[in-house]
Amino acid sequence: MDSAYREKRDAFIAAVPKAELHLHIEGSLEPEMMFALAERNGVTLPYASVEEVAAAYRFSNLQEFLDLYYLGMQVLVEEQDFHDLTMAYLERVHRDNVDHVEVFFDPQGHTERGVPFDRVISGILRALADAEDRFGISSKLIMCFLRHLSEEAAFATLAEAEPWLDRIAGVGLDSSEVGHPPEKFARVFAKCRDLGFKLVAHAGEEGPPDYVWQALDTLRIDRIDHGNRALEDEALVERIVRDGYTLTVCPLSNLKLCVIDEIAASPVKTMLERGIKATVNSDDPSYFGGYINDNYRAVANALDMTIEEIAILAANSYEGSFLEPSKILEKRAEIDRLLAMQTAA
Repeated sequence: MDSAYREKRDAFIAAVPKAELHLHIEGSLEPEMMFALAERNGVTLPYASVEEVAAAYRFSNLQEFLDLYYLGMQVLVEEQDFHDLTMAYLERVHRDNVDHVEVFFDPQGHTERGVPFDRVISGILRALADAEDRFGISSKLIMCFLRHLSEEAAFATLAEAEPWLDRIAGVGLDSSEVGHPPEKFARVFAKCRDLGFKLVAHAGEEGPPDYVWQALDTLRIDRIDHGNRALEDEALVERIVRDGYTLTVCPLSNLKLCVIDEIAASPVKTMLERGIKATVNSDDPSYFGGYINDNYRAVANALDMTIEEIAILAANSYEGSFLEPSKILEKRAEIDRLLAMQTAA
């Protein structure tokens, strides 16, 4: 693939509208903001400067990352902190031509250290509303349960969320995967399904294909977060394709957490070739070294992807979203028009 085509493809990545479906808002905490909020809130960090914070954003596996992730949460104390964090992310992805986000937040990571649920969600929701007014970015909010905690703790969080249920679109499952199978949360997910929530779950990132099966059959999720290891099970691939599940793949996250050894090992292109509705997302962009267009460019370059394949990824991001069908059709048509212009040029 020559340099002229790569430049054309990069221009298409920059221009094409896209949705982000796998983003932990706490994982968008940049070192500068972590340090600034620590000073603002009188929180002591084990770092003397922004440079030391940035240097700490190096780890070799999921647990090392999570240890730093939960440390970073300590600086989030007031409603304004959650607003500022969320707004900084939205301003950044607006530059990447993202016009719809489905944002994860981890209330248990805050309530267990004494920050009220209402304070967390009100700050996030205020920023989402501000971004829709300023940038036209639509959004859905997804409340995640921490899988290393108990199902009883998840039920308690669901009870705390009761006054806000009409503002929450879905529930998810994240944190340490290995040793915490989806079936551990079968009852709380059944309750959330009865309440009308959309359901998602991290599965098959570090956990085995069986965790993906459990997410589908026991939790009865609507969308699979990560799902890399599903490719190890042919029957599972057939099931995912047949039932049209979307997978929210996070290439730079996979690399940073050593799920893959190099970006060229990303499963994104293979998933597309197998008929899986793969999407590209940033996961925890400040920790993993790239926002959504960085992830698109990384897999495009490493896997020699075509502009047409990039268009499929962008279209999948809307197809797999929880937007209303008419909006999805509108975005598909917009991508098709942009693709036709690019290929005719």
